[in-house]
Order: sequence, then C-alpha cells, then structure tokens
Amino acid sequence: MSGLLKADDYTDADLETGRRLFARPCIFMKSVVSIRDLPDQGPAEVAFAGRSNVGKSSLLNALTNRGSLARTSNTPGRTQALNYFDLADEALWLVDMPGYGYAKAPKHLVDGWNRLIEDYLHGRQSLRRLCVLIDARHGLKSSDEALMSGLDAAAVAYQIVLTKADKIAASVLEKLVANIVAALKKHPAALPTVIATSSKKGWGLPELRAELAALAAEDRIG
Repeated sequence: MSGLLKADDYTDADLETGRRLFARPCIFMKSVVSIRDLPDQGPAEVAFAGRSNVGKSSLLNALTNRGSLARTSNTPGRTQALNYFDLADEALWLVDMPGYGYAKAPKHLVDGWNRLIEDYLHGRQSLRRLCVLIDARHGLKSSDEALMSGLDAAAVAYQIVLTKADKIAASVLEKLVANIVAALKKHPAALPTVIATSSKKGWGLPELRAELAALAAEDRIG
C-alpha cells in the first residue's frame, strides 16, 4: 500500500532498537497548563495530538507497554494539559497534548487549550516531531486540516498516525491512506508517509517505535 509504512520498510536492527527503547521505564513527569510551566529544554520531544477521543491515551499505553501510563476515558476532553512522560531516563520525552475539536467543552477551556498548544508549537525548540492521530473510521476532518496548516506555518515536522485501524476493512484502509497521502502533498511540514495502528491488536506499533527511536538517536548524535 503506497505511502503506508510497514515493518518491511525497516531493518531488523531498527525495529529491535525501537522495541528495546520502549521496553525501558517510562514515567510521568508533570502536567503543564501554562507555557511558563514547561520543563527546561531537555532531550528530543515527540508530541501526540488528535481530536478528542481519537485514542491518544490508548496508543501511548500500548506504545510504552504500560496499562495505565496515560488515562483513558470515553469522556472527550479528558486531557486538559500537556502531559510529559520521560522515556528511558531522558532518551526521549513524550508529550500527550489536549484533544481538539470537541465543541461541547466550555469555551474558556477550549480557548485556553488552544493558546497553550499554539504557544508550545511555536516556541519549543526540542520538539522534533508531532504525531497527528487520525481515527481511521472518520479520516481527516476540518479541525485536523487546521492543525496541519498551523504546523506548516510553525515549521513543525509531523507524521500522520491512524488509530483504530482494526475497525475498518483493508480495502477501506487502503483508500483512506491513498487519500491522506495525496492531501499531505499540500502540507510542507508533513512527512509523506502514514502509520496505521491498532492499540488493541498491536498493529503499527513496531514501526512507530522505530521511527521515534531514530529521532532519539539523531538527537544524541546531534
């Protein structure tokens, strides 16, 4: 499937490096509700963003092999801060961002989250990549496109990561990936490939771990 990253796109060594990195301890650091509360610049950071209820917490739990690293909930808007996690003793920092696109949240909360996200994206030098999570059942929405345009303007490299890929047929997934890859050509900060994941079945997790482990290695070399 053109544009979809698979295990065959990586060497065995790359996949093993990713597995080992994410098998190491990952601990909660802090919740940031104001740009002033951000930790000092440290190792490479990878942030995870997506519409409310896209499955961010479930993906982070599965990615790190932890049952409850990030809280999961059926209530949209549960994550109301930038939640920092330290992977492998500062090999990589993972950042769980507030969900977006949930209109029923109080306006002052939505406005506050949006300001925090905008300030973070424009001013965080150690942010190496943002994973934009898209529910495979729904595809790209206008709020996703708005975030992507903002990332282009801020020159923040980002990767599209599909969640809940096990919930749709293979033929539907193929068409969805093709449509997203075509859309990404209009976005200069986007990586041209897509990773399809399932937190329940483990799909795409080795590929995502390998991608993020490579970022951590590049940061240490740099």
